Amino acid sequence: MPKAILFDLDQTLLDRNTSLIKFVEWQVNFFQLVPQQNKQDFIARFIELDNNGSVWKDLVYSKLLEDFNIKSFNVETLLESYVNDFNKFSSSFERVPETIQNLYNKGYKLGLVSNGKSPFQENNFYALGIKEFFSTIIVSEAIGIRKPDRRIFEYACKELGYIPNECIFVGDNSKADIEGAHKAGMKTIFFHPDPSIDSPLADKKISHYDQLETAINKLESFIL
Repeated sequence: MPKAILFDLDQTLLDRNTSLIKFVEWQVNFFQLVPQQNKQDFIARFIELDNNGSVWKDLVYSKLLEDFNIKSFNVETLLESYVNDFNKFSSSFERVPETIQNLYNKGYKLGLVSNGKSPFQENNFYALGIKEFFSTIIVSEAIGIRKPDRRIFEYACKELGYIPNECIFVGDNSKADIEGAHKAGMKTIFFHPDPSIDSPLADKKISHYDQLETAINKLESFIL
């Protein structure tokens, strides 16, 4: 029987770092927030305050407006733009679309489990153009459970019709993704584009999507 593969979104399927830089560059230019000579400083400060997506953007924008003495726009305007426009800059890591379609064609059930706001995260995922291959899409705010709580992984597996030890989870966060899925009883694959970054608890590690199917094949012999 084909098994199930579940994925995290940010920095796993979605290259959030690249997408965020593209979005902030556009937003600075569109709203003319700062003079051109200050644009790179603004982008760098945004990324620093964002802290890999762990800080919601009302706080980020509030501090940016203060730091750059911006009086012509308020937090609400910029936050609304972030919510509505970020997905226009969503881009996946290299070979994500081809790999996902290959897994789907081979009969795997695919699912997404992401922490974050709803429908913001769903819209970012839809923009990647791979929604049709996924049988379930779960965002923490929509169900009131966040990774690494094992219940969100158990819920996702049930949605796909499998028990956790029949499923593999692919993610980039050692705590939220790998530890959480491991506690739920899933096999895990740690993804990070820098091959020197490791996650000791993960069953397998990849740094490019060309390596994913091989990692899955090696794990399948251990799945009940």
